[in-house]
Amino acid sequence: MSLALELWLKNEAKALGFDSCGITRLEADHELGYRLESFIAEHRHGDMDWLASTAEWRKAPRALWPEARSAMVIGLNYGPGTDPLHRLSAKSSGNISVYAWGDDYHELIKGRLKTLAGKLAAKTSSEVKVFVDTAPLMEKPLARKAGVGWQGKHTNLVSRKFGSWLFLGAILTTAELAPDLPEEDRCGSCRACLDICPTQAFPAPYQLDARRCISYLTIEHKGHIDREFRDKIGNRIYGCDDCLAICPWNKFAEAAGEQRLAARADLFAPPLAEFLVLDDAAFRKKFARSPVKRTGRNRFLRNVLIAAGNSREPALIPQILPCLSDESPLVRAMAVWALSRLGAPDQFAAWRQHFQPGETDATVRQEWLAEHR
Repeated sequence: MSLALELWLKNEAKALGFDSCGITRLEADHELGYRLESFIAEHRHGDMDWLASTAEWRKAPRALWPEARSAMVIGLNYGPGTDPLHRLSAKSSGNISVYAWGDDYHELIKGRLKTLAGKLAAKTSSEVKVFVDTAPLMEKPLARKAGVGWQGKHTNLVSRKFGSWLFLGAILTTAELAPDLPEEDRCGSCRACLDICPTQAFPAPYQLDARRCISYLTIEHKGHIDREFRDKIGNRIYGCDDCLAICPWNKFAEAAGEQRLAARADLFAPPLAEFLVLDDAAFRKKFARSPVKRTGRNRFLRNVLIAAGNSREPALIPQILPCLSDESPLVRAMAVWALSRLGAPDQFAAWRQHFQPGETDATVRQEWLAEHR
């Protein structure tokens, strides 16, 4: 293929609003397969069973689509323009991960990728498929091979131009495209991302134990959150940006230019009190266009109650009390824990009248027993 095709394709990507793009060939990566197998064998994927069930596809993109020959990986900048770490001190407000401040990026990127893929297919008569974080395709290793960035010691992608703040998407194609050079690892001796992690989720550089990761616990984990992690979660109610935000390469980053990724005013520093009263309908309406919706109301409220307990704000007690009789055991258990942190011992004893009779969830019972005074 002529390099003119690759240049044309990158110009088309830029015209569609993508901030970075690179091309790589789809070749076997035995090191990637080994790391993924080790990650799963050590159960570091937690209850993300879909990672294990799709491992063979993830290890080799051509196992997913044998006819594919090349991949174009795009990056869309979602830089916050401010340091997300500053919001961790606002204990009565919820801290939502930067990537979820605006509209759901999946739909935004997918629409543009389909347009770009259509142009490629028309120009080359090749077959194309579009991927945006919803199929068993490991986009970060592909992005490194395509020169978009490198996987840092926190396992996330880092870009020299955009720091930690790139959404990724990919087009797989049967066309034989000329590859770009892979990006080099530029972390050096820095370990800022490892040291800042509140829950020590990195057993070693370039290794993640998702079971200890606040992003996993508040987004992917479906059950009760262990006591070991609750204090450390602080006011993080959806995700965690600590390891991303501390990266020194962010000094080159810039605020996102895409308006649909701009922070919604009601999600930038939302008062916890507003979220504590959300029923399912109100939750769905509030987060209709947001990635937050994927957690569902019960898991989200579980997170909000942990943040409320960590806030040390007794003013939140009236909003928490009704949660003791919520239909969800996730909510009931964390309501008990939050109240134990906010109220005096005599108050806590009186609150038992709100306790749902005949409680069947073992964790909720354990919370009452653990906090009984």
